[in-house]
Amino acid sequence: MEISIKPIITEGATKRSEARNCFTFRVSPDANKYQIKSLVEQIYGVKVEKVNTAVVRGKNKSRWTKSGLLRGKTAAWKKAYVTVAEGQTIDFFSNI
Repeated sequence: MEISIKPIITEGATKRSEARNCFTFRVSPDANKYQIKSLVEQIYGVKVEKVNTAVVRGKNKSRWTKSGLLRGKTAAWKKAYVTVAEGQTIDFFSNI
């Protein structure tokens, strides 16, 4: 089973990382906290203190077109809040 992890770079996530040393990631829906912790420690080389997860529900979307109203739904996904040890940080922009 392959677990994917992508950092979320938004205004809220940046504020949370500066204030609480907590970084936000979009992860595979079937990943658990232990797998997320080991993957972040392996990729970024930091000590993870705790992991909180949240399932973001899919939203209903609709739009008007020439052929009428099209309705659909976005997919649900999982978000992970990873708190790293005091004094450590994750630099997402180091290899740009």
